[in-house]
Amino acid sequence: MIIPTTPTPTVELSGGTRMPMLGMGTWPLKGEECRAAVASAIEQGYRLVDTAEAYGNEEAVGKAVREAGPDRAEIFVTTKFSKQWHSRKGVHEALEHSLERLGLDYVDLFLMHWPMPGEGSYVDAYRGMVELKEQGLAKAIGVSNFKVHHLDDLITEGMTPEVNQIQLDPSRPRLEVRDFLDNHDIVTEAWSPLGRGADGVLNAPAVLDAAKKHGITPAAAVLAWELNQGIVTIPKSANPEHQRTNLEAIGVELSAQEMKAIDALADPNAKVDDSDKTGN
Repeated sequence: MIIPTTPTPTVELSGGTRMPMLGMGTWPLKGEECRAAVASAIEQGYRLVDTAEAYGNEEAVGKAVREAGPDRAEIFVTTKFSKQWHSRKGVHEALEHSLERLGLDYVDLFLMHWPMPGEGSYVDAYRGMVELKEQGLAKAIGVSNFKVHHLDDLITEGMTPEVNQIQLDPSRPRLEVRDFLDNHDIVTEAWSPLGRGADGVLNAPAVLDAAKKHGITPAAAVLAWELNQGIVTIPKSANPEHQRTNLEAIGVELSAQEMKAIDALADPNAKVDDSDKTGN
């Protein structure tokens, strides 16, 4: 087994669980490709793996985790449930099915994939998630793709998520929601953290300059930009070499000037999926 030279940093969630800050996203990997990719990532030193009911790959992820060298307790597994379970009772059934597919006794983080305000009650669903945490079936709970007003609805009812996983990259820094999360001790987690190909983030001079200065890939420079801000990030790669070079972001401290230059890539026209209108 490859032993990473620099341990993955962790962040303490509000409920006390420690979460690795750099992990592996698995959408849209399926079947054996997914299993092999997750197995490779774990071997290279990844300790956070993100999946979801909607991805259709929980079985493959679970197989890789169960067969991995490290103890189960060392691997932080996140899964997410879909809109048909948006009720207090429904989320219990959702997690039961996910655990069956994963072949695990618990998940480290259980997320509501989208608020889907037109599909049942995300507030009621979150009440069920609190019960699942109390039962030990989920070590931590949170949400994904929630806007400020969705979060406010939960907080008003006395339920503050531990994590909000959102679409975030230098072209979509999501400052408004991040400020809210920081003020409420909610960890920000970035999906699609390297942007989309058409965004050109990885080819931006600011990113290329930072990568050259620190002797890392452009992707690792972007991941370092996120890690330096305390953002958990989950890039997807089935390529073992890309998995390895992404880990080079760990321990890289970008200068204030480098951070500011990458900050300037923010694009107000960059598309963000509207979670009041779409989702799984």
